[in-house]
Amino acid sequence: MSAGLTRVERVQRDAPALQVARQLLGYLLESGKAQVGQKLPAERELVETFGVGRSSVREALKSLSLLGLLEIRQGDGTYVRNPSSDLLPQVIEWGLMLSDHKTAEMIEARLVIEVAVAEFAAARRTEEDLADLERHLRGMKDSVDSPQDWVEHDMQFHFAVARASHNGALADYLLRLRSLLGAWIKRNQETGGGNADKYEEHHAVYVAIRDQDATAAGVAMRRHINRVATRLDTSEATEASG
Repeated sequence: MSAGLTRVERVQRDAPALQVARQLLGYLLESGKAQVGQKLPAERELVETFGVGRSSVREALKSLSLLGLLEIRQGDGTYVRNPSSDLLPQVIEWGLMLSDHKTAEMIEARLVIEVAVAEFAAARRTEEDLADLERHLRGMKDSVDSPQDWVEHDMQFHFAVARASHNGALADYLLRLRSLLGAWIKRNQETGGGNADKYEEHHAVYVAIRDQDATAAGVAMRRHINRVATRLDTSEATEASG
């Protein structure tokens, strides 16, 4: 058995295929555990490991293969593909996302990265950077009642802030989180609460960057991400109680 799948939790009997897919997803996305081209344990071994039926394992493997994370080779086995699938947002949307502590880690990562990015952007932005930010901020304002357009402009606003930081390493790291960031923004869009308030959060970041106030930019970005996290927590709690 591959390292990382040796101490899995035996899954619950409700929706076993979903539970298997969720645990496999955690294994595939956790840094250093799965390598592209690596062969997964045999189906029989996965059945024993997870304590579910063979059909549940097959369904989970098929779901992840459709997302481009696994490649099933008939008569040979199942292999890991590049885990940066463009369809990753659907994984989250379908409820296959990692455990709660992974969501918390994502929030922490965004705080560390994006607060620093906003501070650098305020100190280093150019007039061209500012025009880019204004364009996506205007796009958000114009799409308050259009969820799909809002998600795209929201995400692009964050990338524009990253570019304005003129720190290639931080910008590249944020871009690698594109799929997760997009899915998170989409989920946050679905929590309600009004896009007007969300617009004001982004506007505060923009104003601080425009005014080249690094401290205010960091504070505004931190406030925005913390409010996003609060909305997500409230939504998940409501769903769980419902």
